[in-house]
Amino acid sequence: MSLDFGEVLDSAIAAFGPLCVGIDPHAFILEEWGLPQSAEGALELGLRVVSATAEHVGVVKPQVAFFERFGSAGYAALERVLAEARAAGLIVVADAKRGDIGSTLAGYAEAWLTPGSPLEADAVTVYAYQGVGSIAELLEYAVAGGKGAFVVTATSNPEAAAIQQARLADGRTVARAILDDVTAFNANVEGAGLLGPVGVVLGATLDLAAFGIDTGTPPHPALPVLAPGFGAQGASITELRRIYGALAPRTLVHESRGILTAGPKDIGAAIAGRAAEVRAALG
Repeated sequence: MSLDFGEVLDSAIAAFGPLCVGIDPHAFILEEWGLPQSAEGALELGLRVVSATAEHVGVVKPQVAFFERFGSAGYAALERVLAEARAAGLIVVADAKRGDIGSTLAGYAEAWLTPGSPLEADAVTVYAYQGVGSIAELLEYAVAGGKGAFVVTATSNPEAAAIQQARLADGRTVARAILDDVTAFNANVEGAGLLGPVGVVLGATLDLAAFGIDTGTPPHPALPVLAPGFGAQGASITELRRIYGALAPRTLVHESRGILTAGPKDIGAAIAGRAAEVRAALG
């Protein structure tokens, strides 16, 4: 029987720590690396990051948008990066942030979470602002194939707070309701291990209590967290336990720009150093 996503992720965190390296070929990063503003440049950067990451970290997160901007050639580059990363034994979270209902969402699930698909990843980021129930088909498809998902819950951009902190009739914030629904989904997954297959996105620069999120008591199964906001966005790795509390041991510390700006010659050392810092922050 194959392992589910939660088990695979838990093993990777135990082996390497929870650093998640972003593969984000921003225009300015390509320029700093001396690469062309093209699909070829994005591919070259992506492959170099995969090569530099494989020995030090267990998880990478390609940002789909920075490949998509180059059209079909960009998608071809992304397909190659996804395949090379998975072949190197890395867990790949496709940061696609898809969200819809019905057959459209099923199409997204098939694109990103089907074994053998050109865009196959191990997990995908999704939106649930039509309700977590609206993405149930994708979540169930993921679990059936040993894949995972991360549901956007509380994000660092200031425009999001009005919606994510809004209160429902039962008094919970929208963010808390999403987290609770994801927790309930994981609890109902037959045979789930210590770590659930579906996680949430919680920004590292936030006061999570202001979003109604209690980090004092871990849910069961444990909840994977994808945490953007470290490095260039301002959050400090030394604050990992303070920010995420009981969720910290299974929180993927995502960093992209702060690592990629090391450049092609020093990217390996930058990744190794940051991975060690994250492990030290967890004690």
